[in-house]
Amino acid sequence: MVALEIHQQRRLSGSWLSKLKGATGPLVGLLALCIFLSFSTEAFLSVRNGLNILDQITVLGIMAVGMTFVILIGGIDLSVGSVLALAMMVMGWTANVAGLPLPLGIALGLLASAVSGLIVGLLVTAFRVPAFIATLAMMSAARGVANMITDGQQIVGFPDWFMMLAIDRHFGVLTATVFLMLAVVLIAWLFLHFRSEGRMIYAVGGNPEVARLAGINVQLVTVAVYVASAILAGLAGIVLAARLDSVQPSSGFGYELDTIAAVVIGGTSLSGGAGGIGGTLIGVLIIGVLRNGLNLLNVSPFLQQVIIGIVIVLAVGAETIRRRRA
Repeated sequence: MVALEIHQQRRLSGSWLSKLKGATGPLVGLLALCIFLSFSTEAFLSVRNGLNILDQITVLGIMAVGMTFVILIGGIDLSVGSVLALAMMVMGWTANVAGLPLPLGIALGLLASAVSGLIVGLLVTAFRVPAFIATLAMMSAARGVANMITDGQQIVGFPDWFMMLAIDRHFGVLTATVFLMLAVVLIAWLFLHFRSEGRMIYAVGGNPEVARLAGINVQLVTVAVYVASAILAGLAGIVLAARLDSVQPSSGFGYELDTIAAVVIGGTSLSGGAGGIGGTLIGVLIIGVLRNGLNLLNVSPFLQQVIIGIVIVLAVGAETIRRRRA
């Protein structure tokens, strides 16, 4: 048993180069996309446009970190968009209707999202419900609760300091929300690479039975991952509320697709056990740069969805080919 665990740890430590190699393709794609757009439109290479791209990817970037954890264990989470809306509405109602301090409302919103993730994790582990079905059910339930809180009405108006988190550029460059996203990405990267719990996530995704024999509590890891994904979705909802200075139950509709797309484009395998935060960040940037560039080129929003769909298919196809060759 001990020898098996040591072998597993060595295998995971030795896979660092393969994880880095897996992000090379998306990085080349991002650079090629930037070069193409720099020649296609003069506004793309401006500092202002670069800062706008960073502002626009904050919500997606935070959510994608949580989705990376889920996909690394071989799971899927379709509920993140609805959990985002639930956290927003709980925060908005407690702060603007119940009259509680906004920091307490933020904490309660994150607590609501954590409970959602805990329910999903227990459905998947204790009741053996497939992750697709469990998160699909939570997607509907969380959206319904979000609408029930205010009978489908939006809540507008928060303290000025909250809105300034997404407006005021510290050092004249980055907003507090961008700093928050970068902090989440950095902490997640350090966690996966330097903590034994992070290596456990890779082990569970690579082979749950081998991980169990190595002494890893697979069920606990799975529950923790879904809770983390939900909390980060809730945190992304708080960031979105700061950007919009309002909350509404329809927020986050379709975000789960963009989040999964960013993770997959970044090279994380849908079968689990391979990928990482670095690739996910590149995937988020690809989607952000692509949307920004298509807007600068005045491409129809409907055609943008088609183009992003094609990019997802190409990314998954490239990952499949790479795995077969490996």
